[in-house]
Formats: sequence, C-alpha cells, structure tokens
Amino acid sequence: MFTKKKFFQASILAVFSIFFASPLFASEADLVIPVLSAAQNHLLMIGFLICFAGMGFGLYEYFNVKKLPAHKSMLDISEIIFQTCKTYLVQQGKLLIVLEVFIGACIVYYFGVLQHMTTSDVLIILAWSVVGILGSYGVAWFGIRMNTLANSRMAFASLEGKPIKLLNIPLSSGMSIGVLLVCVELIMMLVILVFMPRDVAGASFIGFAIGESLGASALRICGGIFTKIADIGSDLMKIVFTIKEDDPRNPGVIADCTGDNAGDSVGPTADGFETYGVTGVALISFIVLAVFPLYQAELLVWIFVMRVLMIITSIGSYFINKAVSTAVMGDKEKVNFEASLTSLVWITSIISIIVTFLVSKWQLGHLPNNLWFTLSVIISCGTLAAALIPELVKVFTSSKSAHCLEVVTAAREGGPSLDILSGFVAGNFSAFWIGISIAALMFAAYYTSTFGLSNFMEYSSVFAFGLVAFGFLGMGPVTIAVDSYGPVTDNAQSIYELSLIETIPNVENEIEKEFGFKPRMDVAKHYLEENDSCGNTFKATAKPVLIGTAVVGATTMIFSLILLLRKALGIQPEMILNLLNPYTLLGFLCGGAVVYWFTGASTQAVTTGAYRAVQYIKKNINLDDEASLSASTENSKEVVKICTQYAQKGMFNIFLAIFSFTLAFAFFSAPVSGPESASFFISYLISIAVFGLFQAIFMANAGGCWDNAKKVVEVDLKEKGTPLHAAAVIGDTVGDPFKDTSSVALNPIIKFTTLFGILAMEMAIAPGMRDTAGIIGIVFFLVAVVFVWRSFYAMRIPVDK
Repeated sequence: MFTKKKFFQASILAVFSIFFASPLFASEADLVIPVLSAAQNHLLMIGFLICFAGMGFGLYEYFNVKKLPAHKSMLDISEIIFQTCKTYLVQQGKLLIVLEVFIGACIVYYFGVLQHMTTSDVLIILAWSVVGILGSYGVAWFGIRMNTLANSRMAFASLEGKPIKLLNIPLSSGMSIGVLLVCVELIMMLVILVFMPRDVAGASFIGFAIGESLGASALRICGGIFTKIADIGSDLMKIVFTIKEDDPRNPGVIADCTGDNAGDSVGPTADGFETYGVTGVALISFIVLAVFPLYQAELLVWIFVMRVLMIITSIGSYFINKAVSTAVMGDKEKVNFEASLTSLVWITSIISIIVTFLVSKWQLGHLPNNLWFTLSVIISCGTLAAALIPELVKVFTSSKSAHCLEVVTAAREGGPSLDILSGFVAGNFSAFWIGISIAALMFAAYYTSTFGLSNFMEYSSVFAFGLVAFGFLGMGPVTIAVDSYGPVTDNAQSIYELSLIETIPNVENEIEKEFGFKPRMDVAKHYLEENDSCGNTFKATAKPVLIGTAVVGATTMIFSLILLLRKALGIQPEMILNLLNPYTLLGFLCGGAVVYWFTGASTQAVTTGAYRAVQYIKKNINLDDEASLSASTENSKEVVKICTQYAQKGMFNIFLAIFSFTLAFAFFSAPVSGPESASFFISYLISIAVFGLFQAIFMANAGGCWDNAKKVVEVDLKEKGTPLHAAAVIGDTVGDPFKDTSSVALNPIIKFTTLFGILAMEMAIAPGMRDTAGIIGIVFFLVAVVFVWRSFYAMRIPVDK
C-alpha cells in the first residue's frame, strides 16, 4: 500500500536525487550576451532617458486624474474600495513570497549546483527573479491606485452630462498605467543588457522573466477567482431579491468593486508587464542561440530601440486621438464611446508600422539583402494583428454586434438556456475566425522570412514568429490602456449607486455652489451604463491580443529550448519535432489534458467561493423598510474575506500542480535509452500553447458576449427586473469565470510553464539524472495528481445530508 509516509520518503529521495546530479553540457549559462560597441551603449543610454520621460508622462496623467473634482460621498466609497484592495494585495504579497521559495530553490540548485556558478553570480540571478516578481507586483499596486482614483472622478463627472469627460478620464488612467508599466519593464531589461557582466546577463534575463511570470500567474489567477466570486454573489441577488444593480444594501457590492480591481486591474497590469518582458526574453534567447555572431549585437540593439520607440508612438497617438475625439464629440450628448477607442487603436497601429520601417532602415539599412525591410514587414504583421483582432472580437462581443443581439433574442423566448447556448456559439465562431487570422498573418511572416533571412540565422521562420509576437506588442501602452478602461467604467457605475448621491438632502444646490454646474441626474446613470458596455467590449479585445502574444512568443522560447537540447545532447530539431515519434503524440495529449484540468480547477474555485458568498449574503442582507440604505461594513468585509480565502486556496492548488507537472513531464523526457523521449516535453509545451490559445479565445469571447447581452437588456431595452433580464444575468454569471478567470489566466500559465520548463528540462537531462529520471518524474507526477485531486475534492461544495 502506498501510504503517506512512503509517498513522503519517495519525495525526499527524488529531491536528493536531483541535488546530486552532474552538471550539464549546455544551459542558460550559455546564453552569453554579446559585447556592445560604445555607439550601441550610447544609443541604449538614450533609451533610458526616453523610459524615464515615459514614466514622467505616466505620473503626470496620474496627478491630472487625482486633482479632478468629486463629491465627498463618492470619494469616501472609492477610498473604502482602495483600502479593501490594499488588504487583498498585501495578502497576495505574502503568497508570492511562499511561491518564490519554490522557484528560488530551483534557481539556486540549477545555477549553483549543476552549473557550478559562483555564489555571487547565483545571487545576482536570484535577485533578478525577485526583481521580476516585484515588478509585476509593483505595477499592480500602481494600477489599482490609479483606477481607484479615476472611478470616483468618473462617477462624479457623469453628473455634468458631458460624455467627452467620461471618455477622457478612464482613458487617461489607462494610458498612465500602460506607459509607466512598459517603461519600468524596459528600464529593468536595459539594466541587464547594459550593466550586467556578459557571462551572467543571459541567465539574469531568464531569472527576471521567470520572476515576473510567477508574479503575473499568481495575481492573474487569484484576481480572476476573487473578482468572479464577488461578481456572481452580487449579481445573483438581483434575481433572488429583485433589487437594482449595485444596490447599496447588498453586502456583495463592495466585494464586487474590489474584485473589479483585483481581477480587471491587478491581474491585467501584472500580466501586461510580464508579457512584454517574457516576449523580449524569448527573442533575446533566440538571437543569442540562432543568429550568426556577426549580427547578434546589432539585432539586440535594434530590438531594444524598437521597444523604446513604442513609448513615443503610443503617447503621440494618444494625444492625436484625444484631439480628434474632442473635435468630433465636442459637447454632443449622444456619442459612440467605442468609436474613439477604436480610432486610438488604429492610429497607434498605423504610426507604429511607419516608425517600424523608418527605424529599421536607420538601424539595419547597411546590412545586405534588405534585411531592414524584411524584418519591418514581419513585425508589421504582428502590429496589424493587434489592430485587426480587436475588430474581430467586437464582431462577437460588442453590444451592437449581431451575435450579442442574437443572445438577447434567444433569451427572450428560451430564457437562460438559449441565452447560454447562443453565447457558446459566439465563442466558438470567434475562436475560428481569430485563429484563422493569426494563422494567416503568421504565414505571411513566414513567407517574408524566406527572402534572405536565413543568411543571418538558423531557423529563420521561428525568429519570424517571435517578431510577430513582438509586433503584437508594438503598441503595448495603448493595448493596456483600453484594457484598463473597463474596470474604471465598471467601478464608476457602482460608486454612483453606493454613494447614494441622489438621496443626499439639498445635494443639487451643494454641487452647483461648490463645483459650478447643475447636476443632471436624469442622464448620469445612463452614460455610466453605456460606457460600461464599451469597457466590457474593449476588455474583451485586449485578451486575445495578450493570449496570442503568449502563444507566438512561447513558440520562440520553446525552439530556444530545442536548440539547447541540440547543443547539450546532439539531438537534431527534426528528430524532436517529428510526428512519427510516439512521444510527440503523448506530449500533445498531456498538454491538452492539463489545459482542461486548469479550466475546471479555476472555475471550481469560483463556483465554491460564489456558493459561500451567496449563502452568506442571503442570510445577512437586510431589505426591511426601516433598515439602513447601505450594507454594514462588517458584512461587506466578510464577503471580501470569503473571496480572498477561496482565491488563495484555489491558486495554491493550481500553482503546485502546474509546478509539479512541469517537473514531472520534463523528467519523463530525459533520454534514457534513446533520444526519442526528449520530444515528449517539447510536445507538451506546444500543446499547452495551442490548446490554451483556442480555449482562452472561446471562453473570453463567449463571456464577453453574455456580459454585453445583459447590458443591452439593461441599457438599450431598459427591461431590468423582467424575466428577460433574469435570463441575461444568469448567462452573464456563467460567462464571468469564462472571460475573467480561466481564459485570461491561461496567458501567464503558458509563459510560466515554458520558462520554468527550460530549467526543469535541463535538470532532467543532466548525465547523472538519467538513471533515476523516471522515478523522480513519477514522484512529481503523483504530487501533481494530489493537487489536481485537491483542486476539486478539497474545493467542492458540501452536500447537505
């Protein structure tokens, strides 16, 4: 019988077996960054100045938003939300420390024990992993502070009845976050490139990427679980008690507002930070491993110059779009909020493509075969995708789209059942069209790479795919800005209701006297709800861009691992990427299985947590006529506590399972009797990326469609409290974990698995490990299965007996 004691002993044996392994022949330690010339270093120093100027812009927008006026009743609510968010983030910080212990141990063992690097070098790499985590964590703090300032200012601005202000406030907030995020990430990577010793710089990039990926994964998953527990708990009360949206008497509303920031601000901000860093590290790794030495330094500098210039193009596009929007909208009372955000995306895309060609000509124009033109076309495929994909997403999620209206029509006759089925249709169709579009643009990039790119590197098509991911991020600050637009609009609507502004005695005269305008309460809520629908749409548009970047970027990182295997074991890439190898198919199957388990585990955490939240709210909500018009602070805090508890419990199970699966499958791939088994882990990583891409697109867009179908019923049809509204709310609650938990968390999971997988695989193929690799793999696999079991059976809703 396999008792707990024997299981523990086997685990200890596995760990000791790892630590007594022999060193590798090739590794991240071989990612030696080339020495840069004085002129190249000078150019990168100018990059530092641009990044600091970009941070100045972010802080300038921050203080601009902060000084905007708002009524005290609204400021008080936004401060409560911020304080609750602070408590949540502090708890997340403690969890990150625990998770870093696992990753830090692997880094110390790998570089210190296997690679025999000096203690000082190992500490440098470990420090960069901590810097990566702190980067993700730090920008999440800034994002949550920015959004909780903007939400009350926007709620108050709605009383003026000027839609242009309701556009500018969340967009200024989003640009502040997007630009500062990219600048901070670039400064950190420039420090590694310029100032770190050449022999440790490559490993520092890997450590930094693993750290930021770990931070983003934890914050994305926890935030996604937290926000949807609160959202479902709050929304279902509208049906159970027939109360209005964001009714102040509902203890779940404050938790919902906190969740909007935890899930839609903290998670995406950390995710965006990690996405730009990891994509850069993937390209750096490939350049060092596959580009011919003569061209490595020039391509590295070119990559960083392009990354720095996207700060300038994004800020410039923002001001151009702001001027155009102001001229077009003016003082109009009926506007299309989506049109302005759409124009911002396209203006930035066009300017970015133009700048790509100009800068590439400047930097690489002296190289043969018109290399500058080839690379510019490839990057432009990615930049075009970043503008085209949001247009496709809107076809399936916008409140004005045929798919969204189909959900409403189906729900009117068929109730929640047909509402949900129609949303499934939208999600599946969106996965087809977006998948085909990404494939077409990647084919265009591959075809372009055949025009002489192989004269500069091996496997040029893989580099082309990496540049497509780079192009996806060519307008990074704007992508983050439109994603951050949503949580501000969502919170503003809640703050308006929670402030009870309409019930405050003599408030109209007070506002007119103190702020100089007569409040228009007749249109304020309508504008907020309409803009919230726009925010939902553009939150949905950013998700496929980030997940697409993760998948395309992971392709480059996976191929870097393949090249390392060739260097260490002499296994040719053609042998690994071979469908005639049975291990290839086995890896594909295991990758798909893990993606579907992850989807179920993250949704299970939401389901059980929402059950607890609904149970508590139903028992404690007070709707008596004599009762207070707002919920008690104690009850609201208890709902937040429930959300936090299940978010962290779910995240811990998921992380340890992913961590253990990565180690287990890497050790199963160790070549014991032949090189064929090395294909297993590579195929597993590719499968995670491909299955994850389509699962994420389907879930994100189905959820977005259900969400905006509810908005159509509430805003356009004004049928709150009807059976149609109840059906739409139920559909929205089904879509909540689809769009904001499972789908979005697949992005950092793909990148973390790939990055940590490089370390895991190289530990597994160490010469001294091969005889025991199978046993160690089994032990880690059993550990993973334990946490898979816990992710359902330890999280399930208790059955009343």
